[in-house]
Formats: sequence, C-alpha cells, structure tokens
Amino acid sequence: MDSAPASSGIAAATPYLRDSVRTAVKILIVGHFAVGKTTYVGTLSEIRPLRTEERMTQAGASVDDLAGIRDKTTTTVAMDFGRLTLSDDLVLYLFGAPGQRRFTRLWNDLARGALGALILVDTARLEESFAVMDIVERQGLPYAVAVNHFEGSPSFPAAEVREALDLDATTPLVTCDARDRTSSTEALIALVDHLLTLDRDGAP
Repeated sequence: MDSAPASSGIAAATPYLRDSVRTAVKILIVGHFAVGKTTYVGTLSEIRPLRTEERMTQAGASVDDLAGIRDKTTTTVAMDFGRLTLSDDLVLYLFGAPGQRRFTRLWNDLARGALGALILVDTARLEESFAVMDIVERQGLPYAVAVNHFEGSPSFPAAEVREALDLDATTPLVTCDARDRTSSTEALIALVDHLLTLDRDGAP
C-alpha cells in the first residue's frame, strides 16, 4: 500500500504528530448531498477541522434539492479536512468532498494521492449514492460503504443494502452514526483493513 513515510518530512513539517508515526495516509470521505460528511470529519478529527461551509440561499434552491432534508442551512463548497491518529505509527488525513454534482471537478484534485474512500450513504436516499460511487470507481479508488444512521430513515438488512448498491462481495459495508466517535472510527477501520487486505493480495 502506497503511503508517505514520516521520515520524508511529514513529521518535521507537523511536529505535533507523535514521534512514533511512520506512515501518513490520505482518505476521502464522500457521499451525496447532506449525508453527513462534514459531521463525520468533525467527529473524528483530533485537530480543529478545516471546513469550507457557506450558508445556503434561495439562489441555490434550483440545484440543491432539500426535499426530505431537515435543518440543512449550510453546504460544503470545497472540502472538509481533519486528522486522526489511528495507531502509534499510522495517521490518517481525512478529506471530505462536497456532495453536489456541480463540485465534482474538485474531486480530481482531492483524489490525487488518496489510497481509498469511505462512502457515506443514507438508506432514505440510496439512489443518490450511485453517482458518487461512479466517480470513486472512475478514480480507481478502493472503498468501503458506511450507512450513516439518520432518525426516521428506513432500516434494511445488510444483504438488501448491498444488493441495492450492487456492491462487490469484498467491499466492506458497515453502519455508523456520524455524530458518534466510536462507530465512526469503526467504519474507518473497516476501510483501512480493506486497503491492507488489497495490498497483501497484490491488488492494483
């Protein structure tokens, strides 16, 4: 698995990293509009997260469909950024990508150097995940899928969600609550384990 050794300058440039850190990995946090990416990055980040949220206005009503979405007043227009030290020698840099299609041109830059992606989905709007998954697959990024728990969203057996999303049998599918640090960490660990498995198996 490609990664950057801390000795290449990462530790020197960011002295707040633990001295034991040897590997830094870039991970994308992606998903459709209003699926909880900003919340997820903020929940996990051990540093104050970088956010590029702007208040939504009437001017964007024609492109940002708020049907079925409650209490959504801001939207990410560039990225979210956070950091999580996963073990004594491994740190993850989390880049949250905006979900609207008009921002997909940013994904080329955000995906550069990333080793994988965690795709957040909402069972009430599964069909909106297809475009996101298509972008991730076109970027050639391995990924895991995390069903973000929303109050009132329907609950389906994992096998049905997997079938609805047409997931490969080896693609991890987990559930999480983007507001909860423990379950969010477990979702990220599922992705990292998947990446390590692919690396051991020699997947491209």
